Amino acid sequence: MTTLGLVVAEFNRPITEQMEHEAAEAAQAAGAEVHDIVHVPGVYDAPLAADRLARLEAVDAVAVIGTVITGDTDHDQVISDATAQRLADVSLERDTPVTLGVTGPGMSAAESRERIENAAKAVDSALDLVDELPDPESPSRTAD
Repeated sequence: MTTLGLVVAEFNRPITEQMEHEAAEAAQAAGAEVHDIVHVPGVYDAPLAADRLARLEAVDAVAVIGTVITGDTDHDQVISDATAQRLADVSLERDTPVTLGVTGPGMSAAESRERIENAAKAVDSALDLVDELPDPESPSRTAD
């Protein structure tokens, strides 16, 4: 059974609470176990939590969920770009799938609510990566 870690951003909690529910349902429907759920203040805080989960031997993959809603400045773009880059770094540094189920930037709250299912997509992507990536401990396959 594949074991997941979930990182859930608390900022915009009415939306991310629904996203957390979608993610948990997607994991259950796929027969995966959620090992741990870490709640962080906002998506910018997610890379550290994802890194801690990816370090756990029991965790096969990490799905990060949250939403970044636009404001009066470019803050949403800055937060989203920095978070996405650091999550990609965690995935590569830990050799563990870390998927991005964060909606935004450039979205209103209404648009964000319309994309709650992205949390389930992040879980599905994490599970797909676990299934598809070759095990680095296995002998390599070569084409004949």
